[in-house]
Amino acid sequence: MPADPVSTLPITRRLREVHRAASDLRRGVPVLLSGVMPIVILAAETAGAGGLAELAGLGTETPVLLLAPLRAAAVLRRPAGPDSAAVAVRLPDMEFTEDDARSLADPTAPQPGGKMPLESVGTPVLAAAALGLAKLARLLPAVLAVPARPGLAGAIASLGMLSVEAADVLSYPGAEAAGLRRVATAQVPLDGAPDARVVAFRTDGSGLEHLAIVIGDPGRAAAPLVRIHSECFTGDLLGSMRCDCGPQLRGAIRRIAEAGDGVVLYLAQEGRGIGLVNKLRAYTLQDRGLDTLDANRVLGWGADERNFLVAGTMLTALGVKRVRLLTNNPDKVAGLSACGIEIVGREAHAFAPNGINDEYLATKAARFGHMID
Repeated sequence: MPADPVSTLPITRRLREVHRAASDLRRGVPVLLSGVMPIVILAAETAGAGGLAELAGLGTETPVLLLAPLRAAAVLRRPAGPDSAAVAVRLPDMEFTEDDARSLADPTAPQPGGKMPLESVGTPVLAAAALGLAKLARLLPAVLAVPARPGLAGAIASLGMLSVEAADVLSYPGAEAAGLRRVATAQVPLDGAPDARVVAFRTDGSGLEHLAIVIGDPGRAAAPLVRIHSECFTGDLLGSMRCDCGPQLRGAIRRIAEAGDGVVLYLAQEGRGIGLVNKLRAYTLQDRGLDTLDANRVLGWGADERNFLVAGTMLTALGVKRVRLLTNNPDKVAGLSACGIEIVGREAHAFAPNGINDEYLATKAARFGHMID
């Protein structure tokens, strides 16, 4: 199988085009995914009647539905086969509506009463990039796809349609992290940390912003205390008892202030990287009996989709090369070390269960390997 050509566009333009394509998927607009065998894709979650009709007119065949393997196993009603990036499901001959698309994409949505006649077919070469773009849009990784009709690439401007290279989608997480730069800094006195300041980071061409809460002067410490914290709207802002994120965030700020110098990296990676809406869907599945790991996978996501390269890049920009890492998560230790940050020590950061998050914490230890001391 020939490899996709490497894009020669400047990195900022490539990031911008991926970001724009992800935004179009969120709006229910088809996107041309370019590569060895171009395909037109439409997110199943946001597909409307107009988008479905437009998709059908842009391709040479009947669209297929691309799903993550575990979700495909559920809709096909058979065990999952060998692990692969995606499974293509042939759509039934009956009229296919936006409600059908959503029910097949989302296990928390109302499901069809009868058995829909579905079967798996050959998966397009660009399937991994198609699902990857949906994930970047923080949508369910479920995409309608059709081979692009000949000459479509030359006509997309007149159609008001975006084209993005599959290779740029797949390389987006690393490229975004590599291009992070400081864009704003302000003193933000915090309860218990009056000398704190917030440093905002952004990559040109990307819509995400990550924050560093800098306490004291980390540069004067041989190995300042550092906490990597992924944003959690429900826990950090609302005080949700389903997780331990709020206590972890406030506890980290308090401990670093007591130590004198350090950093909390506040990353825009809600729900272990699946986004707030998908985290709420995962909560629904957890209420039906799944744990946090299986709930993410049933939605089509990986158990943990976070990119810790962002954290390493931010620390490097702040001049921090050696740290004492405040974490129970071995993946954070490994991920930060792989970025060239020296971990001179790990300090536990555990909080007692509250009667509601007991299962959540137990899953962290049993299935994610967290070192909850």
